Amino acid sequence: MDVTLLGTGAPAGLPRPDCPCAGCATSLGGDARAATAVLVNGTLLLDLTPGAAFAAARAGHSLGGVRQVLLSHPHDGPPVEVPAGLPQPGRVPDGRELALLTGHRVRALAMDTPGTGYAVTGPEGQRLLYLPPGCAPAGLEAASGPAAPYDMVLADVVGRPDALARLRAVGAVGPTTDVVAVHLDHDVPPGRELSRRLAAAGARAVPDGTTLVVGAYEDVPDVPRRTLVLGGARSGKSVEAERRLEAFPDVLYVATGGARDGDAEWAARVALHRERRPGSWRTAETVDLVPLLQEGGPPVLIDCLSLWLAHAMDSVGAWEDGTWAGGGERALRERVAALARAVRTARRTVVLVSNEVGSGVVPATASGRRYRDELGRLNAAVAGECEQVVLVVAGQALVLRG
Repeated sequence: MDVTLLGTGAPAGLPRPDCPCAGCATSLGGDARAATAVLVNGTLLLDLTPGAAFAAARAGHSLGGVRQVLLSHPHDGPPVEVPAGLPQPGRVPDGRELALLTGHRVRALAMDTPGTGYAVTGPEGQRLLYLPPGCAPAGLEAASGPAAPYDMVLADVVGRPDALARLRAVGAVGPTTDVVAVHLDHDVPPGRELSRRLAAAGARAVPDGTTLVVGAYEDVPDVPRRTLVLGGARSGKSVEAERRLEAFPDVLYVATGGARDGDAEWAARVALHRERRPGSWRTAETVDLVPLLQEGGPPVLIDCLSLWLAHAMDSVGAWEDGTWAGGGERALRERVAALARAVRTARRTVVLVSNEVGSGVVPATASGRRYRDELGRLNAAVAGECEQVVLVVAGQALVLRG
């Protein structure tokens, strides 16, 4: 079964008409995208959009063989003209299944917002899932037993990463599922930044007009097992780290800062972090990271190593020169080495956050300089054990490794 993506953009297309934003300004040429429409084996059209016949012709196909047109979401713009010879489009009631004369079976899936998803099974058994823009499947938790993974999923990965997390949670998306982002809007700059964000979610994007073979897995991105995210204060490093895992279920968020009695400002910071995280994530407040990294389980996000280091330096007496020289330094080195070894041998997906240091004023105190130096050493040790290292500056992620 093959699918041709006649368009891969949001319902308004990309760039949006009359939008002055930077994302639209740079979505030109090959980065421009028409509203998403999908041609399956030349016989089934998912979503009819303006210019679909011309898009098919540019891709080397014709709509003349289309026997069924299905719509996935309400159309808010002007009525779309149905090309001559094309069947009238319609939507299938949730839960209903169609058996087409072409040998395809189509089942309509309920969504959590207005729209209909379609699970398409080809004549030879390949399975495709197509989700509407801004939607995630509803009622998956009620399914009995694990679902079989789809061969390909076409979904709004940028706008609704939680849809991918829900599918992963029930086994409908597996390691070999080809996840292709569609309904792309102006939220993420096109090109390398879009590819980087999608790859972190195990997804990819392709240009309009691309034909894909359902069940061909060679282009599925490998999600790095270990990632270190560095950045300065308010650089966006925590947001970047959280974004990398929001398409995965059952994430364990490890907060190393702990509670600070009577500190209202710190409590507000913690609350902001919690509100930003998906509701399905669990939270653990601990600095005992080595056993946690040695365990198996779902992905873990550790935020942050700089607070872990402060606690470790407290515990070895690093702030007193005599204690530091009399064994504190050696004890800290051993703790850092143990943490780096745990990162190296971790079997679960790990994202770690730390502060980048040394770009500003030299600390005025010996203890401040000691902390700065040790954090630099810790960052280097952990970075050496990670497949991907990212530096966040002013909200922009620069890939240093991977």
